[in-house]
Amino acid sequence: MTARLTALTARPAVPNPARGLKAFVRREVNTSVHGARGLRLQERYANPPGDPGLFGPGSVTWRVHSDAPGMLMGGFASLMLQSLHPLAMAGVDQHSDFRTDAISRLNRTAAYVMSTSFGSTEVAEAAVAHVRDRVHPRINGTAPDGRPYSAADPHLLTWVHVAEVRCFLAGYERFGAPPLTPAERDRYYREVAVPARMLGAEDVPESASEVARYLRDMRPELQATEAAIEGIHFIRTYGETPGERAAVRLLMNGAAALLPDWAREPLRLGRPDAVRILIDRPLAQTAGRFIRWALQPSEIVGTAYERMGMTPPPQHLGWRSAPGTSRD
Repeated sequence: MTARLTALTARPAVPNPARGLKAFVRREVNTSVHGARGLRLQERYANPPGDPGLFGPGSVTWRVHSDAPGMLMGGFASLMLQSLHPLAMAGVDQHSDFRTDAISRLNRTAAYVMSTSFGSTEVAEAAVAHVRDRVHPRINGTAPDGRPYSAADPHLLTWVHVAEVRCFLAGYERFGAPPLTPAERDRYYREVAVPARMLGAEDVPESASEVARYLRDMRPELQATEAAIEGIHFIRTYGETPGERAAVRLLMNGAAALLPDWAREPLRLGRPDAVRILIDRPLAQTAGRFIRWALQPSEIVGTAYERMGMTPPPQHLGWRSAPGTSRD
């Protein structure tokens, strides 16, 4: 996340929303977030025509994963929730470069999610194969408590998957609209279980009730280790300038609000209810509206719809305006 993104996100109000300015801001923020390489990646989503990939335009996954603020803050939340499993956190602590380049790690995760969500069948399968066959076999070791771990462990793969998609859905429902029906929530979990199983996860929950039961059953295994608390603190204080650090803190506060109540306190993310409701939530929702205004429509999402010979629906086109602006 660069200083340009921070300066834009941290402002309490957005300047005159003329069409030219809106285009300029969107271009600047997209370049800041994705860089030139990220913008070229959208070319991978154009072919072959008519290939729906793993999900397709009628899926709930395309709807949820198209929402920029929900995915961004849901992504931060998923990192926090995943860190509560000591073995998953040991793998991150011992094999990840998050302390020196946290944003690159987030971008790699985002690239995988976008590839499996919106890529053609070939692109999605290649992304899964790369992680399953080349990345995960290298990530193994011994946790501080003496237990061995492996990123290829089906049990850990299921934990990481559930924590991730549960937070993506929570982010969408907090910052996106229109809300999903109970049947659509279940369908989302059923859809995203497909790439999880391709990656090697087993006994993947496929409905909201199954996810709730899974999280309840997993709680005895969860613990906020020293590495987890240090990792969260590192991300919360990430940034080269005061403005950048303030923007990250704002996003992290919004992400923390997406976690289950029982997950915040062990990670030392507890804040008074009045602060969360009166300060954190409005600021995060304002940031969410700005992120949607600045980052949507996504070039990747738009290209995926073009591959299907379709136009993205309104909710994928930045339909909510930024604070103080009108739609145009």
